Amino acid sequence: MSALVKAKSSILAVFALAVAATAILVGAGFVGGSSSKASRPAPIPKPPLRGPWHYMADAPQPIAAGRVVVWTGKEMILAGTNPGSDGTYIHSTELAESYNPVSDTWRTLATPPETPSYCRRDAVWTGTEMLVWGCKLLAFDPAKNEWRRLPDPPTRHGIAVWTGHELIGWGGGCCGDASDDGSAYDPATNSWRKLAPAPIGGQQSPDGAWTGRELVILSGQDPEGKPVAGAAYNPTTDTWRRIADLPGRYVAVQAFYRDGNVYAVGVRSYGTSLLQLDLERDTWKDLGVLAESPGSAVLAGNRLVMLGGERARSAGVLYFFSPGATVPVLVPWLAQGVDPAVVWTGRRVLVWGGTSPSPANTSSPPRYLSSGLVFRPRKVSPPLPQCCGG
Repeated sequence: MSALVKAKSSILAVFALAVAATAILVGAGFVGGSSSKASRPAPIPKPPLRGPWHYMADAPQPIAAGRVVVWTGKEMILAGTNPGSDGTYIHSTELAESYNPVSDTWRTLATPPETPSYCRRDAVWTGTEMLVWGCKLLAFDPAKNEWRRLPDPPTRHGIAVWTGHELIGWGGGCCGDASDDGSAYDPATNSWRKLAPAPIGGQQSPDGAWTGRELVILSGQDPEGKPVAGAAYNPTTDTWRRIADLPGRYVAVQAFYRDGNVYAVGVRSYGTSLLQLDLERDTWKDLGVLAESPGSAVLAGNRLVMLGGERARSAGVLYFFSPGATVPVLVPWLAQGVDPAVVWTGRRVLVWGGTSPSPANTSSPPRYLSSGLVFRPRKVSPPLPQCCGG
């Protein structure tokens, strides 16, 4: 088994250890519980920025764990947990806040109902509500600033998408187990249905995308690192079909849908590439190397914006689907956090929060960021490279 597969298969175990370690640090007063000095950090210095980046106002609070985010068309809504008053995640507190990029202002939202924090959380926007999919299921109405609990689903955890009529969730798991089941929620009837059985094994952290007709689940690994095939689910017919597996030894870390193709940010031992799945032909194409290591990414019109990864956090990239060219982007320090929220508004990319990386060769505890930046990507595609004296 390769080191990459081992790392992917143990991601939840590593996350659990990280949460436990953070709880210990919080209890010792090093990382910000609500009673510790770190929960009210001094403002972070913000040197002047040039070019397409500028600062957004700081949020009322950072979000340390279980963060979910949606874009409503007017504001970015975030929810998650922070350490509790005892300084640990055993008694973590829920919070929610939203950001309006037009006015550059934040508002603190109603406190979400308490939800177990050990499950992977995901969220979708229905057009009127944010639905949160995890250990428990919640709905938030920003117009009323109200939360409500949803009925218990047949399954939970894993990936979630919005079809225009239903929330579909599939996969997930914990502690050595992985689910190959899924559920669909209809807000109109406030009811769930269980999906038809999938023709593939389960994944704890499946990657995929909604195409407008199907939920595409990309091939991956089970908790033991064994290969799991990919498939696509059609909610209209409640049927599945097998799809081609990722090429080579790639592992997908993010996936997007655009113009009849699913694109995956694929990682292997010697680089990060953009992969294209032609859904009609059911064939993969390697579009080339994007970066040495993957960063958080988002579709932004005719571009893919990817921040710098672990090995080079200041080195972001813009990938233009037409003509298929990559342009480097210098990422400022406050957008170099680990696992920030990244949202495309239709005009700008919002990058917020995450964990500030510890300086090299130090044992400094992580710092959860309440700061963020706004990025305006260039509007025009770069010219095709000249060659051959042309």
